[in-house]
Amino acid sequence: MPLDPFDAEALARRLLDGPLPRRWSHVLAVARKARLLGPELGDDAGLLEATAWVHDIGYAPDLAVIGFHPLDGARYLNEEGAPRRVVDLVAFHSSAWVEAQEFGVADELAEFHDERTLTRDLLWYCDMTTGPDGTDFEFEDRMTEVRERYGPDHYVTRALDVGMDERRAAVGRSREWLTSVGLADQV
Repeated sequence: MPLDPFDAEALARRLLDGPLPRRWSHVLAVARKARLLGPELGDDAGLLEATAWVHDIGYAPDLAVIGFHPLDGARYLNEEGAPRRVVDLVAFHSSAWVEAQEFGVADELAEFHDERTLTRDLLWYCDMTTGPDGTDFEFEDRMTEVRERYGPDHYVTRALDVGMDERRAAVGRSREWLTSVGLADQV
């Protein structure tokens, strides 16, 4: 059964709202941004919103099998029959490939596909400009916040430095698109 935005929202709410309210606030804000982009995105509007709802479900205590949330979330979604693009976008969101290398699960993440599309970049943008409690951030400020939250020796912080060019490029492409469709001052 395909995962539509309503189903994705219900799933994320069930998995995150109670046990991880701060993470839920982040997801709410990321999905809100994704929904604003929908009218201009066309055929991928529902895909972007659905993926925004479920991008962090791998943090849910019931799903955290290996402790790497993009992989835990993607595997769960795959088992539940979510559309393949949703699964792949969750697996590779926000430079997860670099984090997977730092965490030691790159071989496992390789079972999924990084589609490298505008939709992927926009998901990254929505995620990487939203703080852990749903606050809007400029990209560079968000990266600083992540570094401070995790500390210098955490794999996430190490991965930020290694994957920063890829992150900046995705955000840059997103900003160009947002400007071209007249949404730059709204998201």
